[in-house]
Parts: sequence; C-alpha cells; structure tokens
Amino acid sequence: MNTATLLISCPDRKGISAAIANFLFTYNANIVHSDQHQDNSENLFLMRVEWDLTDFTLDMAAFAPAFQPIADRFAMQWQVALSAKRPRMAIFVSKYDHCLVDLLHRHQSGELHCDIPLIISNHEDCRALANFYGIPYHVVEVTRDSKSEAEAAQRELLQANGIDLIVLARYMQVLSHEFTAAYPQKVINIHHSFLPAFDGAKPYHRAFARGVKLIGATSHYVTEVLDDGPIIEQDVIRISHREDVEDLVLKGRDLERIVLSRAVKWHLEHRVLVYANKTVIFA
Repeated sequence: MNTATLLISCPDRKGISAAIANFLFTYNANIVHSDQHQDNSENLFLMRVEWDLTDFTLDMAAFAPAFQPIADRFAMQWQVALSAKRPRMAIFVSKYDHCLVDLLHRHQSGELHCDIPLIISNHEDCRALANFYGIPYHVVEVTRDSKSEAEAAQRELLQANGIDLIVLARYMQVLSHEFTAAYPQKVINIHHSFLPAFDGAKPYHRAFARGVKLIGATSHYVTEVLDDGPIIEQDVIRISHREDVEDLVLKGRDLERIVLSRAVKWHLEHRVLVYANKTVIFA
C-alpha cells in the first residue's frame, strides 16, 4: 500500500483530531491507521495518522502549504513521510557483531523498510559479514588523539551517501556533541542495561556485582549526554545467583538484538514522537 504518515505534536485543545480528519476527507483520503495521546502534565497532544494515497486528490508536493493553516491554528510541530521513500540507514559497529547480524538479516527479509548503503567501523572484524550481504564496509580508526579527524571522515561518508538514520549496533565509541547535534533524533543506540540503571561502561559486570535479579537492554536516541537520550524500547530477562558475568553477557545479547531491531523498525515506520526527553510509540 502506498501511504503517507503525518506525525504532529501541539498544545492540547478541542478540535485537533476533527480538523485533521476533515482536512484529509476534503481530499478523499482513506485513513488506514490513526492513534493519539494526550499528556496532561505537559498539556500536549500527540498524533499519528496514516492514509492510503490511492485516491488522495492532493498532490503531496502541495501538502505542506495546504496543511500549514491548520498547523498554524493549533501551533503544531509536524512532519509527513511517504512510504514510497525508503530511508537510508548507516550502521556503526565495533567488534561485537550480534546486533549487526540481526539488523542485516531483518533487512534482507524485508522487515526493515530502508536501504543500507554502508557500514562504518573502527575495526576490521565485521568486514566478512558486510561482504556476505554486499554492503560497503568502511573502517575509520579512532584513537584518543584522532577522534575529531575520525568523526569528520565519518560525516563525509554519511553525507556522500545521503544518510537519514544512524544505528549504533554496539559501536563502542562515544560520539562527540558536535556529531550528535548534526543528527538530532537520527542516531539510535543500544545500551546493554535497563537504563537509567548501570549507564556507561561494563554494565553487566556492575549488575553482577550488585546481585541484580533482572538484566535489561535499552534502545534510545543519542544526545550529548551519555546514555541519557529519549528511550524508544526496553526489555528484561530474569537471572539467578547461579549465573556469572559471562552468562549475563550471553543472555543480554539476545535482548540487545531484539530491543534494537524493534526501535529501528518503529523509527523507520514513523511511529515515534519525541518530547520532554521521552517518546510516544504508536505501535
């Protein structure tokens, strides 16, 4: 189905849903999905509406000027996306390949609606995997003294390939504020703990030392504050006193794969709205 998806957020008041529905009905839209959320503490209205473009009489090139009077009336922040446009996604990885394997398999099977024109790494370890899937693999070495030069090279690759989304699939480097500021809400990370617990380095070791009974994984948008961006998805698994750090790592890898792939899929399907360092997922 060839569809368009509208995401909006604005101050909550009466008549927003009706105004949007009437606008779309005016141009013979067939709405196939509609969901909304009111956050009373923020006095905020958030909405996702998707419609079939088969009989839609408004040229999408003219959608913005036609819709803008409604957006102005309700002080909306909004964006519209077309299913016919496949986002271009870059994957960053270091040595651990489990999340990369999962993303590439799901992409090949058609589960992730995007193109993957390149993989960027600071190590050679995953090149054979990229070659198997026919995706160009670029190694950009990163040292303490060369971090700014490395990020400049990475950004050149991203710009040359028209990248819309960056996925950090266990990329074990902290991105600079300048880098993340250039891609707001376009960098998704997987962290191997149930944030905000055990942020930063070696979370499995710290969880084991604390004697936790649950471990988790968290996928979030990357911001200038480490492991503090808006959370997209989380999951947990139970552990016992009989398991050591290596057992936690093995169990955690399954969570990491699942949690990251869900977050990426929802982003690609335009199901995520960010506000107040939180997200609404219209799943």
